[in-house]
Amino acid sequence: MSSFREPSIQAPADPLPEDRALRPQRMAEMIGQRGVYERLEIAIDAARKRGESLGHILLDGPPGLGKTTFATCIPNELGTTLQIASGAALAAPKDLLPYLTNAAEGSVLFIDEIHRLPIAVEEFLYPAMEDFRIDITLGDGVAARTINMPLRPFTLVGATTRAGLISAPLRDRFVIREHLDYYSPAELAEIVHRSAGKLQMPMDDETADEIAHRSRGTPRLANNRLRWIRDYSTSRAESRLDLEIARAALAMQGIDELGLDSFDRRYLETIQRVFHGGPVGIEAIAHTMSSAPDTLEDDVEPFLLRCELVIRTPRGRKITPKGDDHIGGRPAARGRLF
Repeated sequence: MSSFREPSIQAPADPLPEDRALRPQRMAEMIGQRGVYERLEIAIDAARKRGESLGHILLDGPPGLGKTTFATCIPNELGTTLQIASGAALAAPKDLLPYLTNAAEGSVLFIDEIHRLPIAVEEFLYPAMEDFRIDITLGDGVAARTINMPLRPFTLVGATTRAGLISAPLRDRFVIREHLDYYSPAELAEIVHRSAGKLQMPMDDETADEIAHRSRGTPRLANNRLRWIRDYSTSRAESRLDLEIARAALAMQGIDELGLDSFDRRYLETIQRVFHGGPVGIEAIAHTMSSAPDTLEDDVEPFLLRCELVIRTPRGRKITPKGDDHIGGRPAARGRLF
């Protein structure tokens, strides 16, 4: 055991110090996702009253909607500790072992991108989730023996952006499964107002609404847009902030009125110009854009599909008339080479 590095029992380190200040620390502080909040509140309250560990929780949904925020708030509600792990970093059962053996009674283990767990790690996790024990094999061949090591009851919170990649045996072991959806402009405007207050940026309703409408339904992106506008205001506008300054800052980043950036528009333009509007496979689009298919599927397409700018067909992606109009209409048809 001495060769294992002990995992950190704390909230994840944020790339910017102010990220922690902007992120809610209790579920009551969260805006939006009220249905998820109310159901988790009932489960947490019931576990507290019975003196039991909370059932395992699976959170899924597009990036930036609050999965990590829920995971970091839950132990605060329970008054317990939190361990953080990433599915991609848990390459073998030995990587998961220190997290399980260090789990305190009733503590929370958060595994982000849990769909990336290798099958061997996933199977090692099954008895830990069901019976709070792990099976450790010592030795090789006929001399091998298995030791059953009991664990203190804990709660596993898994987060994923691709729920369809989670195997049925793992998915069925989660007592609570919640899907997080995009936020409304009104909810995002409220988040922008709150974040602006924490960043000491006085802001009127019109400016907050503009930022909210260009944030693609995600609080994370709203806060990122807000921080960029603050930097622009400090550097170019003597720290003044109004609607026109906010629009100028967003225009400098290439953010249009729908919240699309230059990469999103290049995706649409590739389908429109190179593939004559589609249908076209994601691999062909990715190769043309010199990008990874996963990047397009996970980061670009969800919002474009939601805005009805593209559709998926059995033959591939196809731009819609709305998508054509947004990027300036389809160019005149040209003869094909083949």
